[in-house]
Amino acid sequence: MKYFLLWLPVPVEEATPGYVKRYLDLLLEKKLAAKTINERLVAIRSFYRYLREEESLDIDNPAVSGMALRMAKPLPRNIRQSDLELFFSIITKTRDRAMFMLMLRCGLRVEEVSNLRLDDIDYQYSQIVVRCGKGGKDRTTYFNSDAGSALAAYLRIRPPTREQKIFLVEKGTYKGKPLSIRGIQKRMEYYSKKSGVPITCHQLRHTMATQLLNNGADIVAIQELLGHSKIELTMRYSKLSGLKARNDYYQAMEKITGIEERGPTADVPPTRN
Repeated sequence: MKYFLLWLPVPVEEATPGYVKRYLDLLLEKKLAAKTINERLVAIRSFYRYLREEESLDIDNPAVSGMALRMAKPLPRNIRQSDLELFFSIITKTRDRAMFMLMLRCGLRVEEVSNLRLDDIDYQYSQIVVRCGKGGKDRTTYFNSDAGSALAAYLRIRPPTREQKIFLVEKGTYKGKPLSIRGIQKRMEYYSKKSGVPITCHQLRHTMATQLLNNGADIVAIQELLGHSKIELTMRYSKLSGLKARNDYYQAMEKITGIEERGPTADVPPTRN
């Protein structure tokens, strides 16, 4: 706050939104991060709110709404195939393998895995009904053979119980009770540490989306499978998918020129010494 007061060319009570905007522009010119600038803006707004509410000064708050900078959203990170193989190689519990395969192959969120019920699985059509997903919406997603096999292996050893939620606590005081979201996350943290692969439940979901895109899946289909309400959320994966862009380029060029394209290593000219 002191930086703003030192810069402000008028008395505190005469500050207007225009002065605040000029101050924010100055911070941008100094290349401060958006997060830092927004923190300075919050401090200004809080200071003027204090003057009005606590000091009873009849002044308007110059830090009006709509001034905050938009924060850059970090791109989701997918997991390399070698790391995936290492991670799954150390999972010995049938239940845990099934949970994480559903995230990787079906794009389920951790809370969706936790809430999954026996009657949500349709083995005849290899599909899962995700009930009350993010935003309270239902959706249908699908599972392939390895995810289906992992789930079936767990269901064969799952203890008989009236509990309809699929994944259960296997020992301790809460044995037989549904496994909580935090319980699933703890299993992920355990295997991540044991394998040496930094990984989260949500990264498995991201990896599924990126793998689908790299292998030709339509972006709208991926949106439906992930349960994104807006296509812009799904479009983030197109920024990750350099392999998809490269493959599409060479396939298109092959159709345009009639010449079989072999990728970036084709006919590389010799370099000059």
